[in-house]
Amino acid sequence: MKISDILLKSSIVPNLTVESKKQVLEKLSEIASPSVGIDQSTILDALIERERLGTTGVGHGVALPHTRLIGLDKIFCAFVKTNPIDFESVDGKLIDLVFVLLVPEEAGADHLKALSRLSRLLRDEEIANQLRKENDIDALYNIIIQHDIED
Repeated sequence: MKISDILLKSSIVPNLTVESKKQVLEKLSEIASPSVGIDQSTILDALIERERLGTTGVGHGVALPHTRLIGLDKIFCAFVKTNPIDFESVDGKLIDLVFVLLVPEEAGADHLKALSRLSRLLRDEEIANQLRKENDIDALYNIIIQHDIED
């Protein structure tokens, strides 16, 4: 599975202005809801519950909120670039790059594979910086897809 299998251009937001972690999660829920056919509040509640277990702010300005959802047919991914906000990241730094991953309840190893692929992509400082500099949806999508090499 490649990121291009789960990320649609229509789920990329290049200039999201928010004031809090909760607002980012709300926007991600709003983006995902029509695509996955699950109520926005259900998605938001699941993401907030996951954050209670521990932050998904992985450091270096990146957050990877993710959760399993009953009734989801396939893995869904969205990407937003925000103004720098506190996401309670493990390194204490503000975040500005956020990928959300919603997975079916029974996804098993695919969930971990998708998280691993996104994490590996964003750990590359050069790729993260390219994403930070670009504001065109097509260009952002192409940066992500170009660097997503299948195992």
